[in-house]
Amino acid sequence: MPKKLVLTCLLNFFIAALMGLALRYTYIFPIPFNFRFLTHAHSHVAMLGWVYLMLYVLIVHYFIPEKKPVYNKLFWITELSVVGMMLSFPFQGYAALSISFSTLHIFCSYYFVRLIWKNHKTDSVVSGYLLKASLIFMAISTAGVWCLGPAVSVLGQASAFFQIAIQFFLHFQFNGWFLIAVLAVLFHKLQIKDSKDFRRFFNLLIISTILTFALPVNWFAPHISLLWINALGVLLQIVSLYLFLKLIKKPFNELLNTSSKLTKFLYHFSMLCFILKIGLQTMSLIPEISNMAFHHRNLVIGFIHLTMLGVISGFLFAYILQSKLVSPSRILTSGMYVFILGFILTEVIIIVQGCLFYFGIGMLPNYYVLLFLSSILLPLGVFSLIFNIYKTKLV
Repeated sequence: MPKKLVLTCLLNFFIAALMGLALRYTYIFPIPFNFRFLTHAHSHVAMLGWVYLMLYVLIVHYFIPEKKPVYNKLFWITELSVVGMMLSFPFQGYAALSISFSTLHIFCSYYFVRLIWKNHKTDSVVSGYLLKASLIFMAISTAGVWCLGPAVSVLGQASAFFQIAIQFFLHFQFNGWFLIAVLAVLFHKLQIKDSKDFRRFFNLLIISTILTFALPVNWFAPHISLLWINALGVLLQIVSLYLFLKLIKKPFNELLNTSSKLTKFLYHFSMLCFILKIGLQTMSLIPEISNMAFHHRNLVIGFIHLTMLGVISGFLFAYILQSKLVSPSRILTSGMYVFILGFILTEVIIIVQGCLFYFGIGMLPNYYVLLFLSSILLPLGVFSLIFNIYKTKLV
């Protein structure tokens, strides 16, 4: 993997983590930034600057045998759009400049889909299916973005249509594009063979990803049928998880046997978070829990961070650590454990506070201070990886 590109992705992640830290600091001492604007910047840089671009690098690295200059050029144009959003969103929110850079990113993503679809090569039918599915979900998810303008002009930002359009984008970005692309790389590394179990897993994964969108739709346009659709999606997801664990059990253990202790830990941690994510989605079958999650923002943020930091970033870190870009060191090992500790502490604090709100108990003592102090560990962990890659000399 190109060192400069990976460092750029991690630097985006580091900046997004600092923005998240600033957001939590505002609850202790106000800062001269619009909270909502900074939130938009934080989420866009984290999703599009870190996860999107890191997946870009991995997909080109593993699935494109002929590295034409167009991939490098497209990466930097996409990074330009991310920097544009990074600099415009904190000051103006959704306005002409930030929307222009967001639009540029979308068109870059369309071209990326076209290039990968046309030029990718893999000996594995399995990873090819997953890669194509992730690209399709990425393209489909942008329909939610294109609906935002008409939704605002016709019905307003408070309308169900506007909220559902946002949820459409987020759901198929996280659960379609990001997650399935991460699995495509994993299956490629594990060299999983095509089989009836894989076909069942793949079909159930796709169907459940589509059906579970019914839950966020139900939040804004409640109907009993949506709960049943989500229930079916969750049940299919559980079966797909079983098939997934069955498929990867032997090759995954073989991969771990050849990995460093730190990489092995990250793989185990990411897999645990993946199982926990599906477990929490299973709990949404209970209407009371589903409504509690919707009405208490802490729980929604906790679930988003579980997916972004625990599952997706965990796997991405593991993939980076398996490359020649890093060299074993105490600083790197400490930094990765610091990141995981920060993630766990912030998740526990957020979820405990959400539960306290639900039961009407009130605020956790020193909640905002504890959350801020725990959040400091996240950018520290990312910086340790940046520092290690920067200092590592490629042979």
